[in-house]
Amino acid sequence: LFQGSSVGSAKTLICFGEAEREREMKMMVVLSAKMIVMLMIILMLASPISAKEQLSTKECEDLGFTGLALCSDCHSLSEYVKDQELVSDCLKCCADDSEDSMSKVTYSGAILEVCMRKLVFYPEIVGFIEEEKEKFPSVKVQYIFNSPPKLIMLDEDGEHKETIRIDNWKREHLLQYMREKVKPTAAS
Repeated sequence: LFQGSSVGSAKTLICFGEAEREREMKMMVVLSAKMIVMLMIILMLASPISAKEQLSTKECEDLGFTGLALCSDCHSLSEYVKDQELVSDCLKCCADDSEDSMSKVTYSGAILEVCMRKLVFYPEIVGFIEEEKEKFPSVKVQYIFNSPPKLIMLDEDGEHKETIRIDNWKREHLLQYMREKVKPTAAS
């Protein structure tokens, strides 16, 4: 009787061990499947970023993007809004905010475009125009009816290269941006 029990117990242990091993294998398969799904999601989210199709300023404005969004803002938006088309459009209209991507880009000049009637709502921009603009001879002020305040950055040929909305910029931010991005002109 004792011998039979121990054989039966051994069989039970073997069966228990096989069941345990089988359960572990199923868990590994489930975990592997979850990891594959997560990898696919990451690749899908990364693909619009790596392709980085850009839309024109006009197309972005038509979609409701003002040019103020940084790409990191679009990534934050994707955490709260599940509309992938909206996030994709945001990524096509955003400004890359990584240090190394934009830090070396400079422009030959700029146009500060603003509506004269709206200037009263932008005292920081008024302060820049009145007190700081003279430090940047290659920066021109253009008064366009109903235009939101923006900088139009120019290349060597005077062609528009980038448009940046500056509605909420402080005077010191404008000054710093001009120092970093507008090439100094030779003193006459």
